[in-house]
Amino acid sequence: MASEKVIREVYEVLESRRDNPIDSYTSKIMQDSDKKAEDKILEKIAEEAGEVLLAAKNDENLVHESVDLIFHTLLILVYKGIELDEVFEEFEKRRK
Repeated sequence: MASEKVIREVYEVLESRRDNPIDSYTSKIMQDSDKKAEDKILEKIAEEAGEVLLAAKNDENLVHESVDLIFHTLLILVYKGIELDEVFEEFEKRRK
């Protein structure tokens, strides 16, 4: 499935940037002290969730804002060391 492949690729890039930091937004945000990094990522998720709400309400940029929210959700999963397959397995369980 092409969409799963894209999600996996993004997830793998985030893992790489966590494990092999470079000069990038995602590397920097994950390299702060533990609590500070987690807080920054969670603040970003809250910000993006708010933007999704506004985009949906205003019928503007919903796809763009949703992708930002999904991206930062993937970021916290990577940061927390949660495997992407766990997410896909949870979706499978809910589909039944």
